[in-house]
Amino acid sequence: MASSSHGGASLPSGPDATNRRVTYFYDPDIGTYYYGKGHPMKPQRIRMAHSLIVNYGLDRRMEILHPFPAGPNVLKRYHSDDYVDFLSTITPYAPRDNKFTYTLRTFNVGYKNDCPIFHGLFDFCKSSVGGSIGAAVKLNMKEADIAVNWAGGLHHAKRSWASGFCYTNDIVLGILELLKVHTRVLYVDIDVHHGDGVEEAFYITDRVMTVSFHKFGNFFPGTGHVEDIGAGQGKYYSLNVPLQDGIDDESFRGLFRPIIQKVMEMYQPDAVVLQCGADSLAGDRLGRFNLTVKGHADCLHFLRSFNVPLMILGGGGYTLRNVPRCWCYETAVAVGVELDSKLPENDYFYDYYGPFFTLEIEQMLFENKNSSSDLEKLRNGLLEQISRLAHAPSVQFQTVPPVMPVPKKEEEDWDIKPKIPICSGAPYESDDEKPQHRTLNTDGQSSSNVNTRFIPGKVKEEKTTDP
Repeated sequence: MASSSHGGASLPSGPDATNRRVTYFYDPDIGTYYYGKGHPMKPQRIRMAHSLIVNYGLDRRMEILHPFPAGPNVLKRYHSDDYVDFLSTITPYAPRDNKFTYTLRTFNVGYKNDCPIFHGLFDFCKSSVGGSIGAAVKLNMKEADIAVNWAGGLHHAKRSWASGFCYTNDIVLGILELLKVHTRVLYVDIDVHHGDGVEEAFYITDRVMTVSFHKFGNFFPGTGHVEDIGAGQGKYYSLNVPLQDGIDDESFRGLFRPIIQKVMEMYQPDAVVLQCGADSLAGDRLGRFNLTVKGHADCLHFLRSFNVPLMILGGGGYTLRNVPRCWCYETAVAVGVELDSKLPENDYFYDYYGPFFTLEIEQMLFENKNSSSDLEKLRNGLLEQISRLAHAPSVQFQTVPPVMPVPKKEEEDWDIKPKIPICSGAPYESDDEKPQHRTLNTDGQSSSNVNTRFIPGKVKEEKTTDP
């Protein structure tokens, strides 16, 4: 187990064996938002994860907070004014004229499958961002050692446009809040897709180091080459670990642990943000890795061992029966307990977790195209890049922005589910979970075999068949 003597921030809660103060952000409305029929992104997975967390009794081991919705002024700390104004006003019923179509193309919203216009879109964005900023505030005020927001981790969103199912970048906004107190922040991304939006935001600064482990090649978003290392003041502070299909637990661990160990020694971050995209699990609809739930969670376990303030976020993950298992188990890792393999009965027990009803996921093994020699060469090259870092870069003295207090939302009955209208899709396509792989077309844009039409529909909750 790694030592906390790397020189960075250290928590008063002691070594890894002791309990951590964990704050968990959850909005009970989050599962009612609906991207559209056939779309792989399903916010319902967050509500399913919460149901497992509660039925395992993990809620009694941590503080649970309702995220305060982040308003337009908060979103504009990173996103452009015109983009936020657009998101705050757009609805599925907006008239389709030439000017409107041009606006959609400008912001990459609505005219493609990836980022549709759905009912409650802006409220969804405000909740996701509110949870990540709230997590940062709890860490800033030293009221938590670990803060969790599974509705966060939407790492593709850019400053002025949407991308890859992501409209607002809660990660960037959360890190900006952390930087009010912490000198250096490390961002680690284990989603199968490259964390391009976060890397882009901090590409020329050494106050944030980004490390992304992802599939690379003819695969969305097409960025994250090993030679993309940052620029200017941020040179060498962007670290990319490009991988091929089929990487398994042992191979992934053999890269992750030595690379992160070296980063922690050299960079000595005051806080860490971990994006736990679950599309790197075996059997994901869009990803083609072979990680198990425990292999995925080993990344969190290792980072937790450094005893540095830690923010844990969600991200991708498109096989509905697997994502809740993963994030529930990782919540258990955060609070420091081991779960029984047998799943407790919960709201989704019979529909999604049969026939074995266990925490482990079904293995759908792809050929591991990452040879031992290639991984060794990659690891050695990245360790050499890390060795070029300035040891624990300092920050010039400046006026520190005021630290945001923890916002409080008025108490409400969480058992009452609001009637949020959603979009229903065309009847010709089912919502099953057959694998769908986003690639890049000749124009460099993402494409997939998701055919989604967005038309006004009735209020209903999605029922997904899960083979």
